[in-house]
Amino acid sequence: MKYCKYVNIKQGSASTHRFSNGNTLPLIQLPFGMTAFAPQTSDGNLRWYYHPKDRSLEGIRLTHQPSPWIADYGAVCFLPQINPLNVGGEERWSGFRPEDTVLSPCYLKYDLLRSRSRIELSPTERCAKIRVTFNSDNDRFFSCLPVTGKYTYRYNEKKNSVYLTADNCSGGDHHNFCEYVVVRFPEGSVVKTFTQRENKNAREGISVSGNDTAIHVQLKDSVTEIAIGVSYLSFSQAEYSIDREIGDKSFDTIKNEAEAIWEEYLGRVKITPKDNKQMKTFCSCMYRAFLYPHRCSEIAPDGKEYHYSPFDGKKYEGVRFTDNGFWDTYRTVYPFFSLVAKEELRLMIHSFINDYRECGWLPRWISIGECGCMPSTLIDAVICDAAVKGFIEKEDLETALEGMIKHATKESAFPRYGRNGAKAYCKLGYVPYDLQKESVNLTQDAAYGDWCIAEIAKLLGKKDIEAEYRKRAKNYKNLFDKKTGFMRPKDTNGKFRKDFTPDGWGRDYTEGSAWQNSFAVPHDMEGLAKLYGGKDKLIAKIDELFATKPDYTIIGYGCEIHEITEMAAADFGQCAISNQPSFHIPYIYSELGDVEKSAYWVEKLCNEAFSYKDDGFPGDEDNGSMALWYIFGILGFYPFCPGKKEFVKGKKQVIKAEILGKEIDVDKFEGNKIPYESLI
Repeated sequence: MKYCKYVNIKQGSASTHRFSNGNTLPLIQLPFGMTAFAPQTSDGNLRWYYHPKDRSLEGIRLTHQPSPWIADYGAVCFLPQINPLNVGGEERWSGFRPEDTVLSPCYLKYDLLRSRSRIELSPTERCAKIRVTFNSDNDRFFSCLPVTGKYTYRYNEKKNSVYLTADNCSGGDHHNFCEYVVVRFPEGSVVKTFTQRENKNAREGISVSGNDTAIHVQLKDSVTEIAIGVSYLSFSQAEYSIDREIGDKSFDTIKNEAEAIWEEYLGRVKITPKDNKQMKTFCSCMYRAFLYPHRCSEIAPDGKEYHYSPFDGKKYEGVRFTDNGFWDTYRTVYPFFSLVAKEELRLMIHSFINDYRECGWLPRWISIGECGCMPSTLIDAVICDAAVKGFIEKEDLETALEGMIKHATKESAFPRYGRNGAKAYCKLGYVPYDLQKESVNLTQDAAYGDWCIAEIAKLLGKKDIEAEYRKRAKNYKNLFDKKTGFMRPKDTNGKFRKDFTPDGWGRDYTEGSAWQNSFAVPHDMEGLAKLYGGKDKLIAKIDELFATKPDYTIIGYGCEIHEITEMAAADFGQCAISNQPSFHIPYIYSELGDVEKSAYWVEKLCNEAFSYKDDGFPGDEDNGSMALWYIFGILGFYPFCPGKKEFVKGKKQVIKAEILGKEIDVDKFEGNKIPYESLI
């Protein structure tokens, strides 16, 4: 069975910065590939540069963007042109017919009306093959174009190659960052090259660089196949990647190989769907599951793998992955990989731990370097889940524990590293609101992280550390207000903030209010239930959450953020399934023993909030996290607490499901939990 045909890679791309239906890009890349490509339909906003309703194309962008909120780096555009040649997006764009366009995980095709040409692309792990076809006798050009940042261009006639660099990187660590791109043309296919500044005539033979420059390569033939290689290390490494991954293979061979790789990944979980809509949504979500994190290390001629380190700008041996925010992805992505991408997961975890060796801090939100975009150190949960499932060697686990204890006890001088408010948390047992914003979430996440530390200490036989952090894992209780039934912020004197409203977004809560952020205790729901007076009363509180209108009060933000708008647009009460803090809320019922209530809400959410269409997500689809919420939902189980070798039970929404060839039928499991071993 072929799965690529069911994938809509535009799923979730019909978004704006004020309302997200996914905030995704239609990426043409291999699973976890270093190089990804997407159509650029507008450069009016460098972060939101594609929309499925646009009828203009400014080029095919080499992209690494993990989220529009993080932005891109190492971005370059490629476009066939005829005279007059243009650099800027407003001058160069061409119309196209959407009905003639093909976008799949492994293949892209646009027919450009202005230049009467076709551009096709298929990816390899660190390279791509492009085929351009011109349907007129005009002079034919292939343009390498800027996005933002500084660019340099050089054409080597002997090697039939353009050598260009891009240094654009938006934030975080990126010491001496430079992306090296080699664009290799077939021998005898190039007539001449032109370099050009924006809004200036193209000139032959001049040397220009900057963020408004481009190089145009005049092509001899009407059909030309072009190889693109990318490296963060050197031009020679980019050339070697072309030799290794493309060599003399034709475009069609590269396309067929890429399709075969995607078919294998998409087929790791197979379903017999209830209808065609479910199949398309499932396959589209499976595609999104394998895009991130991006592998950013390169295989050298000596057979070893090397990577650029953004922390000091040097080259090191070993695998590395990037472009991931663990606040988003710990909940679904890495537990999913523990089922279907085991070898990849081993490498990823080793990479993340190795970041600590190079940086001194475990990663939080990495996009080439550490961005620190979201609060807390949820890498704790990623490491713990992998550790208890046997994916981490002892030496790495010892190093990981060292790094976890460091950020649990010390604060960095730079707020993008470690736990914010760690010093006060250690002293008071909570993070006070007069010292840190989002203090409620920081406290709950710290308590969960402490539980993860205890679990790893247990694996390593460190009983004293285990005992200390098991005690700390109960610190979430320090913010519970029995009178209101919510987690509330306290100041350094132990007093609750007086001006409290449960639907007040921001300030003390991360991308939510007390409704969405009072139940983030996945490691100890029994303890949380005791605070409410028993499981039945906590269940009643969750009933109230779903029954309460999605009203909101803007307190901590200077405006209405898009997550607020998305919650209010749906009809699921205060369960903002549009954002990660609510992911586990429907499953609290099952965790407490009521599987049927979880099944009801999860099925309703899957059917009403998700589809395969361009607006197919209820909110930001961050690096696979929301796509996998849907996947787990229709399979009928969920990783309620990463770090525990179990899943909570839901209801299977498909006729039949298989994971790596093993049939999975949740109805055969008694009780409310499914052991991890039963699914592998």
